[in-house]
Amino acid sequence: MSKHSEACCRIPPVIDEGYKPKGTYIELSGTRTYVTGPADAEKAILSVYDIFGFFPQTIQGADILAAGDVERKYQVYMPDFFNGNPAEIDWYPPTDDGKNAKLGKWFESAVWPKHLPKVQGLLDAAERHNPNIKSWGIIGYCWGGKMASILAGDEKPLFKAAVQTSPARIDPSDAANVKIPMMLLASEEEASEEVKKYEENLKVPKHIETFEDQVHGFMSARANLKDKKAKAEYERGYRLTLGFFRDYL
Repeated sequence: MSKHSEACCRIPPVIDEGYKPKGTYIELSGTRTYVTGPADAEKAILSVYDIFGFFPQTIQGADILAAGDVERKYQVYMPDFFNGNPAEIDWYPPTDDGKNAKLGKWFESAVWPKHLPKVQGLLDAAERHNPNIKSWGIIGYCWGGKMASILAGDEKPLFKAAVQTSPARIDPSDAANVKIPMMLLASEEEASEEVKKYEENLKVPKHIETFEDQVHGFMSARANLKDKKAKAEYERGYRLTLGFFRDYL
């Protein structure tokens, strides 16, 4: 991690309720997309949300990434992969048969192979929207973490650096294919043995850390920003992410 990460990453004050987005919604490659950050930025970040879609905590995270490094600005793009049909927040965790059935049915249209082919077109459209973009990073939350892990293993990666937070379906075999610097910020709910194996299989610069007392989704939709500790860990996760992008993007 950069020795300058604390100095460079003075993130904006985190709002625990009633957050007002700083960006706007545009259409990219036929997909509604939240975009935030300087319109002339040369570095961009693809933000791949969790199964709950455009949630205030996740949108606020995109705005933090766009403005949290005082010396380096990013333009952040968050596409609506689910086309206005995210999972319901009260389905998770699936504590009964009804919630489990609803989540299972919803996931039929959310399997990763259906969405991975969209990414190249989205990046191309973003670069038409902002022709200054010269390089890309990716951050994936939960469901999006799996997207980031798979994309980081492309033979010719589209991204220079990747971050996963509370990643879904951690697979150590994915790590063996990763070709770009990787950060993984796990919660208490990810299997520690799988996180360890994933780390061992990485052959690239990496930062792997588990937030032992945080729930799955602590940097996105399930972040309880009214809780002092959860808010502090949300902030710390974004400072780490910005430091990692500072080093490798």
